[in-house]
Amino acid sequence: VQLQASGGGLVQAGGSLRLSCAASGRRFGNYGMGWFRQAPGKEREFVASIIWSSGVTYYSDSVKGRFTISRDNAKNTVYLQMNSLKPEDTAVYYCAARSGVGDYAYWGQGTQVTVSS
Repeated sequence: VQLQASGGGLVQAGGSLRLSCAASGRRFGNYGMGWFRQAPGKEREFVASIIWSSGVTYYSDSVKGRFTISRDNAKNTVYLQMNSLKPEDTAVYYCAARSGVGDYAYWGQGTQVTVSS
């Protein structure tokens, strides 16, 4: 399984970004796909996830209502639409994949998101 994250950048507070995670290497029908982030000096935290087959989504309280996770089956790509960005959203964002409900075993390389105040 290979995951390639992209779409990060520098944006002002209140702005938007869309991250992409291109997945390859197998069929992802029963996989869960997640986005995590890690800010400097902090532990990595869960942001959002989606079950590939059903499209059921989950969000952390800190991003609920602002971020939207989605997937494109034809492109084997998962997206994270981030709106109303805040400086505290600044972090390296990682996409990850897991089979079923186990640990996330596959990780992308991360993409930097910086939100200026």
